[in-house]
Order: sequence, then C-alpha cells, then structure tokens
Amino acid sequence: MIKQRKIELLAPAKNLECGIEAINHGADAVYIGAPKFGARAAAVNSLEDIEALVKHAHLYNARIYVTVNTILKEEELQETEEVIHALYRIGVDALIVQDMGITQLNLPPIPLHASTQMDNRTPEKVKFLKEAGFRQVVLARELSLREIKKIHDTCPEVPLEVFVHGALCVSYSGQCYVSQACFGRSANRGECAQFCRLPFSLVDSDGKVMVKDKHLLSLKDLNQSDELEQLLDAGASSFKIEGRLKDVSYVKNVTAAYRQKLDAIFARRQEYVRASSGTCRFDFRPQLDKSFSRGFTHYFLHGRDKEIFSFDTPKSLGEEMGTMKEARGNYLTVAGLKSFNNGDGVCYIDEQGRLQGFRVNRVDGNKLYPQEMPQIKPRTRLYRNFDQEFERILSRKSAERKLSVSILLADNNFGFSLTLTDEDDNSVTLSLPREKELARTPQTDHLRTQLAKLGNTPFEAEKIEISFADNWFLPSSVLADFRRQAVEKLIAARRINYHQERAVWKPTNHAFPQTALTYLGNVMNPRAASFYQEHGVQQIAGAYEKERVEDAVLMFCKHCLRYSMGWCPIHQRVRSPYREPYFLVSNDGKRFRLEFDCKNCQMKVKAAQ
Repeated sequence: MIKQRKIELLAPAKNLECGIEAINHGADAVYIGAPKFGARAAAVNSLEDIEALVKHAHLYNARIYVTVNTILKEEELQETEEVIHALYRIGVDALIVQDMGITQLNLPPIPLHASTQMDNRTPEKVKFLKEAGFRQVVLARELSLREIKKIHDTCPEVPLEVFVHGALCVSYSGQCYVSQACFGRSANRGECAQFCRLPFSLVDSDGKVMVKDKHLLSLKDLNQSDELEQLLDAGASSFKIEGRLKDVSYVKNVTAAYRQKLDAIFARRQEYVRASSGTCRFDFRPQLDKSFSRGFTHYFLHGRDKEIFSFDTPKSLGEEMGTMKEARGNYLTVAGLKSFNNGDGVCYIDEQGRLQGFRVNRVDGNKLYPQEMPQIKPRTRLYRNFDQEFERILSRKSAERKLSVSILLADNNFGFSLTLTDEDDNSVTLSLPREKELARTPQTDHLRTQLAKLGNTPFEAEKIEISFADNWFLPSSVLADFRRQAVEKLIAARRINYHQERAVWKPTNHAFPQTALTYLGNVMNPRAASFYQEHGVQQIAGAYEKERVEDAVLMFCKHCLRYSMGWCPIHQRVRSPYREPYFLVSNDGKRFRLEFDCKNCQMKVKAAQ
C-alpha cells in the first residue's frame, strides 16, 4: 500500500472576500491577518470576518491560519494572548508566529507554525523548531531544491512550507532593518516601507557612476508553477502563494492555476494527495501572466541565476503582447500573436529605461486607439498589465467547489428514508413517515432528477439509488423538502466531524543552534529572551528596533549586484573594472555601502559611514 503525504495549497487573504474565493478556487488552506500583530499591518481583519471564513473553509476540510508574526513589545504581550484565545475560540486551525515570547504565554491548545520571519534555512534550525513544538515550518525563499531536500531528510516528519508564487523580499525574511533605519518603519513589525523597490545609482569608491537611477534591489516575482513536482519530491508539503495585499482577482487566478497544476500531478503520483475535500470547476482559464507580476523567476531553486531582478521597474509588467510597428494619427499598429481588448492597460519601457503606459480606448484588428497617444518608438516591446476582458470574467462568479455525495432513497414499513453519504464518509439518514401510494407512471427517473437538484448547496450527486419495493408516488414538493432537510443535516454533520488539531505547548530545554544572539535574533521582549535562555543561549542582544546598532548590516541579500553585473570572482571569474567598495545612492542622497561575503555567497547592505 502506498503511503500518502497530504499536500496543501496555501493561499493568501487580504480580507474575508479573498479568503472565501481562495477556498472556492481550490485552496486547501488560507492564511489571513489577525486584528493586530501581523506582518502586513495594512491587512488586518475582524474576529467576525475570520470566524465566517473558518466556517466556510471547514465545510471543505480546509484550514485557516492566522498571522501573528510580528516581533512584540513587552506591553503588547497581554493583548496578544487575549487575541490568540479569541482566535482559538472561533476555530482557527493554527497561528503563524515569529516572536518566541508567544511560546511563554498562557496559550490555548492551538498549533503554532514557524514564520519565514524566523529565518528558517538550515536543518539544525528546523530540527530545533520541531523539537520545541512547532507543527509546520515556513522555509526561507532563497533555498535551493537540494537545501530543501536536506532539511526534509533531516526532519522528515515536519511539514515544510515553501513559497511558490508572488513578490520576493530581496533580504532574507526577518533579517531586513533598512526600513526601520531609514523611515522608522520596522519590517519585523509589519510596517515595511518597500525600500527595495526604490531607484538607486550604483557608484564606486572613486565616485564613478556604474549604473544610474535603476531599481537595483527590486526582484522579479516568484513562479514555481512548473517546479511543483520537484518540490514535492524534495519534501515540501505546503505550497504558499504570497499576496496578503493583493486583490480578489489575483487570488482567484493564481489559486486556480496552482490547483490545476497540483491536481494533474496527483492524478499521476498516488503518493501525494490533496489536504482538503471537494472538486473545483472554473469558468475561466487560469493564466499566471495576467495577474500582477514583475516578470517571473525560479529565484535560487536551481542555484544562482542572473535573471532574477527587475531593474527597470518595480511595477507590474504583465504579459508580453508583441511590438509596436508604427504610430499613425490617433492609433498604433502592433505586431504580435495575442489580441488586445477595448479598455486594456498597456505598458512599455521607454528609451530612458522607465516604465510608461496607456489605456486602449478601442481595438480594430492590429490597430490600437489609445486614450492619449504615447511617445513610443517602433519595435518597442509591449506588455498588457490589465486585461479588461479577463478582469470582467473574474469580477463575477468564476468557480464552484463541490463535495460529491451518494444518495439513497428507500422505502420502509413507516414510509421512506433518505440517506446522504459524502466523499469523506459522513453519512446522515432522514425518515419520512408517510402513507404509500402507487404512481400512475414510472417514477424512478423523475425521483433521480429531483434528488439531483442540489443547486447552491456545497454538494453534487455522484450516485443516486432508488430502492423501492414498488412504483411509489412522492410529490416533487415533498421530495424537495426532504432533500433540503437531509442536506442541512449533512452540512451540520460535516461541521461536527471536522477534525481540529489540538497542540498543547510544553516547555523544552534542548539546545538552540547558537549560544549567542545579536540583533539578528529579533528579541524584542523579556519573554522571548527567557525562551532563548532556557535553550542554552548565553548572550542575547536586543532587537534592532529596540536598541540601535552602530555599523549594522541592514540587509542580507542572496541577490548580488556584483554577480548581476557579471563581475563575480567566484562564479564568473571576471574582475570588475571599478574600485570597491561600491555604494547605492538613493534619489534623496542617502548612501549605502555594499559588502560582498563570498564565503556565504551573499551581499550585505550597510549605511555609509
């Protein structure tokens, strides 16, 4: 017998609407922000909305994870504890956390997942977290397939959560302090100012400008849709889509795309099985390049790759459509294989390397009539970053998710019985005391038709059986009411039978992989410090947000500008013509010194002294 591993498609939710549509479009789990203390301060949700989402998700055996993944001040811990208890009471399945101080609170028996903000990139760290009591670990985005497999081989029983789609942080998550340093807005407190999306010039130590006014820290978006099977075989169990600030059409399209990809793999690979119930049907063809993206990358999944950055713009390019042939009067002619729609948004990179765009008023074959004529050169590449027709389709109901059910209508000594059994073996039986009367015409087909009318319910009939001793008559209205009652009872049974995992946090004292923590440990409160002391850490510095550190590294980046320019002494064996150190200079004159740590293959960003 094949041992199956449950695989989870984990989708983001900015709000209740996004969360419900994520479930409807195939998510096995949804992560959403708490009323407070989530790493996206702009994406918070009320307890009432989270409870409504929990109710909807659990019907399909899908799970709801709530982000409580900022570092916390001492005076916030009591409120955090109260929020966690409230989340537990409404049925939330797990919390995604960063601050170890949370483990020292009086917690309900709710599972904890280790946020990527904890900087989880080694087998030793993951093993420690597992032994501490964390039920799932979110890995750093920078890891390769080989590194993921090594972690899985070391900790095979730990569900590993990996990002597969969406925006990338250029610094290791949880190890970025530049927003706090420059703007007083801590990324570890959910207030990232998106420093990495700003334009910079790259200058050498002699003052020579190597690159002028480019988005040198801005990365393309992650897209592992063609790498899912390799990730499964490496040991990943949860596939996470980034996007807690994205709109509902993004959630619909991206979730549906990954649902289809995973289901195709499960059809071939029986050792993998989806983690929730139901079958999704879509009223559109999911296309990843139609949702927000800065272009796509596999990042470091297969090793270091030069094509990970998006230097020209931090904004969405969308799908490539072709090139501009010529401008005539009030229209442009285009050459390409894809057709435009009235109302489309079009963008391009101009001669200065800047992103420009225009809205299409009307399309006539290969002629585009813009609202305002752009200044654009022939042979310029065109992208569509807003597909009017696609967005129109997604603005209405675009998917349904149904649970298969077998229906048995039988007679008995007292009248009739109706049994509904769903795909998860939940079963209910209702009795209908009623005098039997023979029908004038055959009833079987009619009865099946009536019973199959499950309409707006979560169910669809997979099998309908009529077990009558004779050709009994049942009025359609009576049967419809009988069916409705049975459906309501089955929904209630599914909710009662939903298995909510319990996890009692127990103190441990096994050794943390390090005996000293600098500001990189993000220790904000005494309870977090106490946790590390109990696990053998002897020196504990305060978080950067608490105690400013002189000459601190503000960003730790796997992305390396020396490599991107073709001057890596290790990989490319090319000597740069410019004298180090290099500096990033922002438009407001701020200077940042770059250090290249070749031993660890990373670039460090520091404030220039």
